[in-house]
Amino acid sequence: MNFKNLFPFLLLLMLAVVAIGIKQCKQAPTKKSSIQITEFAAKQPPGLNRNPSHINYSKHAKCRMACRHIDEAEVTDLLKNGTINYKKSELQGESCRKKYAVEGYSKDRQHLRLIFAPCGDEMTVVTCIDLDQEWTCDCK
Repeated sequence: MNFKNLFPFLLLLMLAVVAIGIKQCKQAPTKKSSIQITEFAAKQPPGLNRNPSHINYSKHAKCRMACRHIDEAEVTDLLKNGTINYKKSELQGESCRKKYAVEGYSKDRQHLRLIFAPCGDEMTVVTCIDLDQEWTCDCK
């Protein structure tokens, strides 16, 4: 048997080895690694409370909401259903100094970013940003 006859078999064998290697890499984590992940998650501080007992509004946030036609129901909806933008959030330091940038769409399809500052079981809305439209506001 010469090399030309062996080539298809060698190629098929190499593909089988690669397929087995890929399958091994994609297998679910072992029980030990699952435990390690759970322990790591348990050590992490709690995230954003999406159901606070009370929502406060800074003077600046109230002004921005009025300019952008955003009501409290939209703020509550975005807090519950929005996506945290970790690049725009400030999560270092004490718990009452953290700020979460939460993004999503309002009922009238405004693309918003709201900055929330949690402290205990309360939430303060720091500011409201419309990501698609520039509004003229005189909020100082």
